[in-house]
Amino acid sequence: MRTLVLNAGYEPLAVVSFKRALVLVMNDKATIVECVEGDPVWAASGAYDRPAVILLTRYVRVPGARRVPVTRRGVLRRDAHHCGYCGKTATTIDHVMPRSRGGEDSWENLVAACVRCNNAKGDRTPQEMGWELRLVPHAPRGGQWTVRGTERADPRWEPYLALAA
Repeated sequence: MRTLVLNAGYEPLAVVSFKRALVLVMNDKATIVECVEGDPVWAASGAYDRPAVILLTRYVRVPGARRVPVTRRGVLRRDAHHCGYCGKTATTIDHVMPRSRGGEDSWENLVAACVRCNNAKGDRTPQEMGWELRLVPHAPRGGQWTVRGTERADPRWEPYLALAA
C-alpha cells in the first residue's frame, strides 16, 4: 500500500509506504486527507485508518528546477512504447542525432524505436535515411513525471495529481 504525500500547498511531493505515512501522521507532521476504508492499523494507542493521501502540516520548499532525469524507461513511457519512425512496438531507444556525431543523451534527442528501425538507422540521421519522425521529442511535463513514485498511480490520487499538471 502506497500513500501520496502532499505539501502544505496541496502540491504532490512524493509517494511513500503507508507505514512511513502513518509515522508522519502519528508525529503530527501530517494529516490524513483520504484513507482506505476498512482494515485499520492497530497500535497501542488505538486504531488508525490506512492513509491513501496525507497533507504535510508545514510547507516543504522544493528546488524550483525539478528536471526529470532521462532514462530508457522514461523515453519508452513518454512515447507510449511506439517507434518514433514506423509506429510499431518499441523496445529500444535511439539517438536522433547519433552520439558519434555529438548527439546528447537528452529528452530532445532520444526517441523510442523498434529493433528493426534502430538497426537500419545505425549511425545516420533520419534526414540521411529519408525518414521523418512521427513525434517531436520533448521533456515530459506534469505531476506524473515530477512526483517520484506516481508511475502506478492509485485512482484516489487523480484529483491531487491533476493540480500539479
